[in-house]
Order: sequence, then C-alpha cells, then structure tokens
Amino acid sequence: MAFSSGSGRGPMADINVTPLVDVMLVLLIIFIVTAPIMTYPIAVDLPQRVLNPPPENVEPPPPIELRIDASNQVYWNNSPVAVSELQQRMEEEVQRDPTNQPQLKIDANPDSEYEVMARVLAAAKNAQMKKIGFVQ
Repeated sequence: MAFSSGSGRGPMADINVTPLVDVMLVLLIIFIVTAPIMTYPIAVDLPQRVLNPPPENVEPPPPIELRIDASNQVYWNNSPVAVSELQQRMEEEVQRDPTNQPQLKIDANPDSEYEVMARVLAAAKNAQMKKIGFVQ
C-alpha cells in the first residue's frame, strides 16, 4: 500500500518492492541448497573412436528375444529359462563373436516385477552385451 504525502494530493506512485525481495531471497536459498547436488560427477560411458572398424559386410546374428510375462517367467526365444541361467547363456552368445554380438530384444509385460527386469539387465551388463533393445 502507498501512503499519501503530506500535501494530501493522493497516493504515492512508488512501487512496493518487498514482495519482489522476498521471492528473490527464497530463490537464492533454493539455489544455494541445490547447487552442491549438481557438482557430483555422473559416470557416462561414451562411445570411443575405433581405429580399425569391423568389416561392413558381416551378417549380424539373429536377435535374442527375451520375454518376461506377468507371472515373472523369463523366456529365451520362446523357451522358459531361469533368471539364474541368463548370464551364462548371454556370456555364451558374446563368446561366439564379441565383435558381432546378437541384439537382445527385451519384451517385458507391464505387470511383471521390476526386480526381474533389474536382474535381466544386470546379467546382460555382466555378460558384456552391447546391443540391448526394448520391445513395446
């Protein structure tokens, strides 16, 4: 609110900056609190330059279709498999030709548990699989 001057001619036309200062102080506090969080490094595996690229005419192997149904059963190319056996099977596929790996196509039912998907992805990472895709 503006107060009238002593002359009685009406309200003053000055801007009240108190709300602006309050908002700026709140934003300053938010930035001070969140700034240290942004300084932690995040590990990102970037692709590296290859000096000797593999030959272009090599036929890729057929993809591996991995399906997780609503009852959390895992299927490897339409045959049921235990989650504990996945890493061994993936390692065998990688060992065949590490430079020409098959693509792992994961089709997970929306009702399946996240823990099963996490175990499948951990097995793929531990087996050094490079081509992983998700089917919708």
